[in-house]
This record gives sequence, C-alpha cells and structure tokens, in this order.
Amino acid sequence: MNLFSKLQQRAAEGKPLRVGMIGAGKFGSMYLSQVPRTPGIHMVGIADLSPTRAKSALKNVGWKEESYSAISLEQAVKQGNTAIIDDGMKLIESPFVDIIIDSTGNPAVGIAHVLACCEYKKHIVMVNVEADALAGPLLKRKADEAGIVYSLAYGDQPALIFEMVDWARAAGFSVVAAGKGTKYLPTYHESTPDTVWNHYGLTAEDAAKGGMNAQMFNSFLDGTKSAIEMAAVANATGLAAPSGLKFPAVGVDDLARILKPREHGGILDQRGQVEVISSVERDTRPVFRDLRWGVYVTFAADSEYVARCFKEYGLITDPSGQYSSMYKPFHLIGLELGISVASIGVRGEATGAPICWHGDVVATAKRDLHAGEILDGEGGYTVYGKLMPAKESLALGGLPLGLAHGVKLLKPVKAGQAVSWSDVAFDADSTAVKFRREMEKTFT
Repeated sequence: MNLFSKLQQRAAEGKPLRVGMIGAGKFGSMYLSQVPRTPGIHMVGIADLSPTRAKSALKNVGWKEESYSAISLEQAVKQGNTAIIDDGMKLIESPFVDIIIDSTGNPAVGIAHVLACCEYKKHIVMVNVEADALAGPLLKRKADEAGIVYSLAYGDQPALIFEMVDWARAAGFSVVAAGKGTKYLPTYHESTPDTVWNHYGLTAEDAAKGGMNAQMFNSFLDGTKSAIEMAAVANATGLAAPSGLKFPAVGVDDLARILKPREHGGILDQRGQVEVISSVERDTRPVFRDLRWGVYVTFAADSEYVARCFKEYGLITDPSGQYSSMYKPFHLIGLELGISVASIGVRGEATGAPICWHGDVVATAKRDLHAGEILDGEGGYTVYGKLMPAKESLALGGLPLGLAHGVKLLKPVKAGQAVSWSDVAFDADSTAVKFRREMEKTFT
C-alpha cells in the first residue's frame, strides 16, 4: 500500500528511481508502455542485443522518438530521457542506474547478471524466472550477502501467487494449496514448435504476423513453464513441490473442494503444496468458470468459529466448511511490473524471492531420444520440464531443464524418462553449471 504516493514524493523531490532494463521483448515492452504514466520512475537505459528491435518496441508502445534519443547513460540522466545500448553489463556497471530488470529469459545469462549486480550493488527484478528455477535460492543468498534486493517480477504469476500466500498467512490462515491456471491436456507434453499453433487455434502464418515465437509459446503449452513457475513459488513460499504436477481440471467454484488433502476428499499429496489447474477437462470440454489466466490460494479455517465466519460472509467452501479459497482471475504480466520496481525502490522489499530449495525442474524426454541428439531446451522438440521435489531431483541426478539446451546426449533416454547429468556431455567449466553445482552442495 501507498506505493503510488511514495513515487509521487520521489518525483516531487526530483529523485526518481533510476531503472535499467535488459531485454525488450514482450514482457519488457508491456512494462515500457507503463513507464511514462508512472511518476517517480526514470528508465535510464534499455539494453538489447538488437537496439533496432528495442527502438521498434518503444515506438510500438507509444514512446516519442526524442524520449529515447540519449547517446549514453550519463546523457540520459542529465536530459531525463533514455539511452538504448546493446550490452546489459554496461547497464549493471553504470553509476547512473540503481535497479536492473532482467527480462532475457536465458537462465545462464540471468545468473551472470545477478552476480554482476551483486558486484556493482544493483537491485534486480528477475523477470527471468528460468534463472530463478535453475539457481534462485543461491542467487538470493548471494544478493543478501551483497546487500541488494533480489525479487521475483510482479505481474508474472509466481509473484502474484506469493502475494496471495503472504496475505493468507498474515491473516492467520494455514495455506493448503497455491498455484495458477493453464490450458492443459496430457498430450501437450509431446507438443513441439511444429504442432503448437494447432493447440492455440492459430495457423503458423497467423502466429508469424503477430510476432509470436513458436518455441516460447510451446513452453507455455507443454507443461514446462508451469513447472518452472511452480518451482519458483515453492522456493519463495516454502510450500512443497509434488513429484509431477497433476493439472486437475478445476473451476473457481471448486477450488476448496478439490485442492485439499486426499484424506479429506481432495487430490493433494499433502497439505501445503503447489499445484496447477487446467481450464479444460481431459475430454477437451471447457471447465466451467475456469482460471486459465489467474492464480489462487486455498486455506483452512482450522476452527469451528472461523468456519462459521466463512459461512456468514458468503465464502465458497468445501462440503465440510473447513476449506475455502481466494483467486485472482487475471494477471497483467509486464503491465504490472512497476509494483516490483516501486517496492524495491521505496521500501527495499522484494515482491517474492526464494527462501529455500523445495522445487526443481528436471528435463524429461518428450519422445524416445537417441545417443548423439542435441537437446534444445525449454519449449523445443526434445524435452519438457517436470516439477519435482529438490531432494528427488538430487537423488536421481536429474539434469536441470535450464541446462538442457545445446548439450549432446551420450546415451538413449526413453519417452517420459528424466534426463540425468550422466546422460549428457556438459561443460563443467561454464559459469551456469558451476553455479548450479554450488547450489546443490550448499542446499543439500
């Protein structure tokens, strides 16, 4: 609360939050559309491998050309406008930027950016949830040691789920389940960039006209993005990660009835875990009042008095009256990212960050894979990401999904089987691999 008034105060004092963004894709563009409408924010610089693409994104969201005409970050600060550069590290190293937004989506690059932010004392908003799922708990620890804020990105579902869990706990409720909605069928795990548009009801031509990336959208569909986001939620809240998401078909009126422990008539393995619900039944019928775009939390009364209050105030509960829920029907992605920037800048608080290592995402074969094949990572043709408890991932030596790109298989892997470290030829000297291995040792 009161973020807006605090931003107004920063603007009135001539002390705006000085922000730099790395990656001007869809998420970044959505935030950029809101920056001119938000007091107390100065987007000092935008770094993108293609400055031309970044300028096109700014034009597309309504920025005037003179507003991004600065030829250096120093000039941008003096003139009150924005510089476009092609090197994210220069943003992090700059004395004219205080808060970094990583919206690259590349886990290895994300790790490098966080470590650089630790060195140069820059707070960081991790839109790059892929990096968080790969090594977030250790990244957060390094950030704490450096005295900077490491934060999940508000607008993305993990931060919104974190907020709902925090609300429930701060109000004295025990959280039973938390998660999000998506469109899911079991066959989607086999989806590839060649088949993805059929599931969205689009043609490849339509997708191309909209500038839609097949591999990225396939990661939303094949279960990978859900696994990544639920790992982030489990690690930020301390909720348990199941051994594979169930994706039950559930509408908002049935959240409390279904998302409770099995011993009480629900489908959960345990009380206090993450789960993703589907907006379609297994026979493809649409779920009534689905939550495809939203997030939810279920919680327990844990007393007859509270259960009576649930009834008195019209809450939808399970038949026992002991379980109820809250949900948010939509998330606005980058349009809401300013909440993270403001929270960090005026309060020094993250909008969610890892506190433990409970969930991991393991590369899992989409089909029978053969020795010599090259894995192509998130949303590709070879593997999808499966959520599992970190302890289980460690026990089987599972290859993290975030490192399953561009690596060669040394032995065959059957469809549906987890890929292990020993199954691939990986570069043990790469920064990302070494950092991930350090996290495994640190949190074991």
